Amino acid sequence: MDNEKMDRRGFLKASSVLGVGSVIGASALLAACSEENKMVPLKQPGEFYVPELPDKAIDGKELKVGIVGCGGRGCGCVQQLMEAANGIKIHAIGDVFPDRMQNLRNMAKAQYNIDIPEENCFLGFDAYKKVIDSGVDCVVLTTPPVFRPLHFQYAVQKGKHSFMEKPIAVDPKGYRTIMAAAKQAKAKNLSVVTGIQRRHQRSYIEANKMIQAGYIGEITGGNVYWNQNMLWYRNREQGWSDTEWMIRDWVNWKWLSGDHIVEQHVHNIDVFLWMSGYKVAKATGFGSRHRRITGDQYDNFSIDFEMENGVHLHSMCRQIDGCSNKVGEFIQGTKGTWYSGTNEIKDLKGNVIWKYDQAAAEAEFKQHNPYVLEHVNWINNIRKGTAYEDATDCAVACLAAVMGRESAYKGNTVTWDEASKSELDYLPENLELGPMDMNAPLFQLEKPGQEQK
Repeated sequence: MDNEKMDRRGFLKASSVLGVGSVIGASALLAACSEENKMVPLKQPGEFYVPELPDKAIDGKELKVGIVGCGGRGCGCVQQLMEAANGIKIHAIGDVFPDRMQNLRNMAKAQYNIDIPEENCFLGFDAYKKVIDSGVDCVVLTTPPVFRPLHFQYAVQKGKHSFMEKPIAVDPKGYRTIMAAAKQAKAKNLSVVTGIQRRHQRSYIEANKMIQAGYIGEITGGNVYWNQNMLWYRNREQGWSDTEWMIRDWVNWKWLSGDHIVEQHVHNIDVFLWMSGYKVAKATGFGSRHRRITGDQYDNFSIDFEMENGVHLHSMCRQIDGCSNKVGEFIQGTKGTWYSGTNEIKDLKGNVIWKYDQAAAEAEFKQHNPYVLEHVNWINNIRKGTAYEDATDCAVACLAAVMGRESAYKGNTVTWDEASKSELDYLPENLELGPMDMNAPLFQLEKPGQEQK
């Protein structure tokens, strides 16, 4: 918006361009744009990415898709792909467990009449190579997260478009691998979309437009939350080796998942980084383990992130039954606030000056599931030949989460430079479905500071 005072007609015209649609009273909004409360855009339209999100991706040539990782997320991606676009063929699949692979085959046949031939089903830790080399156009990477950088690197080398479920890196070495591969993907005109699906959620996209238009002013801080009951776990069954048990129970082991601050809370951290455009400089935090049943992770974290410009973000996440739950993001600005839980922007007096209009969105669109819409965007970019990638943004959010985790584990402040250059690598050198040294430091519960003497 111009810094000059607007009349009512000019304001409503500008609001229409921005896609406001859901203004809460013209008087409140006109007050927000008054001479003493001028809106100054953080970014102009065109300076930040807004995905095109029709209900379904554009039609085009049939795309042969490979699925690497046939668990719950792999099966979910098949369902969402089929809903997101026409002309999708599930060509090849891979996993380390035959039962998971068969489950995906059965689901694809029962729900979509898709037959995945036996010769295109690959088992083992090297199955990702066989899937990628089987003649696919694009690949979905949904194994436990520690394997993501290795799989993405190979997919880019082979010129394949990639969808990667988050997190895409659980350690600094993985972060650097992702960043390098993302540059190569862009140079090869590949489409790469990651599972930070709030960037494909209509309410978040519209809120970001308002924030960039200056509705809350300069961003001065925020709070992000993912507090919920404990996720699932798997007790060890007879006949399972150490490695098999950990992979089947992967969400509870830090080497496989990155701990839940990385595996899950990365969503909320990413929202603040996306909307603010700020870069993390330091992380200082703490956490602990009280109730977790399996694995070696914490069940709560509280992190103070300091940005390069001195702004602070408070991050909290917890997975403990019987506690207060909250999932969302709050951003404070010089002129107002935004909270995802209500999809509202308020001025500093608490007046609602913008609210996402769900009814209007439902009148315009039929598809509102961000897990489907991220695939719509992926297929659209593939068929348009657009070199789009959000792996870089996702990797940055993942490393920020890693900084918070390491600060809590060690009890020290962790800087971005320290984290990005660290040699920490959670991927074991030799992988097979056999015994592991469960007393190795990699599998031990982290304890900050020093013991008292």
